[in-house]
Amino acid sequence: MNTVTETAIHLTGLSKDFGDFRAVDGLTVDVPRGGVVGLLGPNGAGKSTTIRMLLGLIRPTAGTADVLGASIKRPAEYMRAVGALIEAPAFYPKLSGKDNLRSLAALEGTPRSRVGEVLDIVGLTGRESDRAADYSLGMKQRLAIASALLRDPELLILDEPTNGLDPAGIVEIRNLLRRLGDEGKTVFVSSHLLAEIEAACDRLVVMKRGRLVFDGETKDLLAQGRDETIVEPEHPENTKRLVEILTSVGIAGEVDGPAVRIAGTTHATPDINRLAFANDITLREIRIEREDLEDIFLRITHETEPNL
Repeated sequence: MNTVTETAIHLTGLSKDFGDFRAVDGLTVDVPRGGVVGLLGPNGAGKSTTIRMLLGLIRPTAGTADVLGASIKRPAEYMRAVGALIEAPAFYPKLSGKDNLRSLAALEGTPRSRVGEVLDIVGLTGRESDRAADYSLGMKQRLAIASALLRDPELLILDEPTNGLDPAGIVEIRNLLRRLGDEGKTVFVSSHLLAEIEAACDRLVVMKRGRLVFDGETKDLLAQGRDETIVEPEHPENTKRLVEILTSVGIAGEVDGPAVRIAGTTHATPDINRLAFANDITLREIRIEREDLEDIFLRITHETEPNL
C-alpha cells in the first residue's frame, strides 16, 4: 500500500465509453476517509460502471483514479484493503452462515478467528449456525457484507446493498453502514433509495447520465431545498384576487389551482391571514412545503439535463 492519504477515492476526469455510449463522463470527485458516502443517481446514471472501474474490473476510457493512494491501473496494490459487494454473492445454501464465511476466509487466507468478529459486526451472532438457505433476504445481505468485511478493509464499496429488501431489512443495513462509518471505516455505497441515503450518508456524490451534478456534504445539498408558503382561500373564486392583494404589499405569489403559491417562508402567516380577512377573504389553509432529498434530487438532475 502507498502512504496514507487524506482521500479514500480520488477521481480526475474519469470517463468510460461502451462503443458510442458514454456511461461515465469526466467524473472528478474526492471521497475523504471515514464515514459513509452515497453515490446517488437513477438507473443508467453510471454508478455501477464507476464502481467497477474503482475495483479494476473494467478500464476507463479516459481520466485517472486513485483508491487509497494507489492508481486503479494497479488494483493489486490496494485490493487487500478494500471490501466490495457489487452483486448478490452466491452462498452455499446448505452450509451455515459461519461455514460459508469460513470457506471464504480460507480462500482469502484470512484467519478463521475473523469469522466470529464479522458475524458480530453485522448482527448475525446467534444465527450463525443456521443454514444460509433459511436466512431472510436482509440476513443474507448482512452475511454478504460480513464476507466483504473479512479482510478488515479500510474501504468498503457496496453497489445497491438494499436492493429488494423490505423496510425492516433496509433499516438493518442502513444502521450497519452508519455504525461502520462511525467506527472510522470509509463506506462508499451506491443507491437509488433516496430516503435511506439521506439517513445514512455524511456526503453525497450525485450523478445523472454519467455526469456529476453534486459532490459535497448531505446537509449542503439539503440546504438547497426550496421552501414555499401555500395559501388556500375557502372559496376558489377568491384565489386570483388574493394574488393581487398580496402583490400590492410586495408578496409575490402565483395561482396554483385553488391555492396561491408563494416562494419562501419569510412571510408571517398571521400577517397573510389578517390581510386576507381585511379584504373579506376567508382562508381554508396556510401551510409550508419544504423540499426533501428526493424533491431536490429530481429538480437538480432535471435542471442539469438538456432538452427535458
